[in-house]
Amino acid sequence: MPLVAERDVVERISSQGERLHVSIGAVCNNNCVFCMEEDRDARYENNSAMTRERVRWMLERHRGAEEVCFTSGEPTTRPELPEFVAWAKALGYPRISTMTNGRRLSQLPYAASLAKAGMNRFYVSIHGHEKKLHEGLTRTPESFEQTVEGLRSVAKLKRFGVELHTSTVVTKRNLPSLLPIYRFLRALGVDQVVFNVMQANGRAETNFEHIFPRYTEIAETFRGFLRDVGELRPMAFLVDIPLCTTEGIADFNRGYVERYVHYDTERHAAAPAVARPRAEEGRRGLVMVSRDDLDEARRVKRPECARCRYDGVCEGVWSVYADRYGWDEMTPV
Repeated sequence: MPLVAERDVVERISSQGERLHVSIGAVCNNNCVFCMEEDRDARYENNSAMTRERVRWMLERHRGAEEVCFTSGEPTTRPELPEFVAWAKALGYPRISTMTNGRRLSQLPYAASLAKAGMNRFYVSIHGHEKKLHEGLTRTPESFEQTVEGLRSVAKLKRFGVELHTSTVVTKRNLPSLLPIYRFLRALGVDQVVFNVMQANGRAETNFEHIFPRYTEIAETFRGFLRDVGELRPMAFLVDIPLCTTEGIADFNRGYVERYVHYDTERHAAAPAVARPRAEEGRRGLVMVSRDDLDEARRVKRPECARCRYDGVCEGVWSVYADRYGWDEMTPV
């Protein structure tokens, strides 16, 4: 059988399907130093307004999307989450996921209830392979043990078709530990280990100088990780970093932020993002916001970017990053 050529990163980004994010976590039981949701009061008000009726309407309106992800705050604090998952399954969503710190998943019956309802992918945030490293970033005692136990719970459900992915936000503190983090997570049964470069907003903007590494430093460290890991095809992916800085990294390991839409109440409609028209003639009080809207509001490009082969798929550079570090690292390809 002839080998099928692997799609390069530009083709993969260009051929994405529709995704819906549903913001339901009014609170979070972690306190991460880089959290992009710095305004806790606004998040509480916005996500508390995502009633059962509104969630049902969103799911029905985007029926046919390839994925729905329950996210924002800590979604497992929402009692109705298993019910929402069951709705999504009944509506035919092929991938039903959640972005979670995984702490409640340490209760195996709860994790199993989500899988039974139809959840087939878990994105678990974990930021170190050791308690001191992880909890130094989450600023929450005992969060490491609970998250690790949550990973173990989901790993036990993989035989039922559940996928387990992790998200590690790259900071100055954990950047030197990519290899031990990867090995630790893979040993726990994680299918894909994603290293997410920080979004330079919220607390990451407030604490920028203390926690945000330079893109070139991140890329070079990741190249070294790929050389040292000793695997032909490591299941590790570097995400949310300008592609011009990651030349020399195999396309397979160059990840990207997937396109999605989510809904905010009119009062909290992702300002200063350019909000799209109301979802339903003023009756729902919701505004649909896309990832592109957020990028256009907070990221920038310079004229030289137009010469780059990645320009058509590049989100640009966080304006905060460009202001603090400049443009010397970004060379058009």
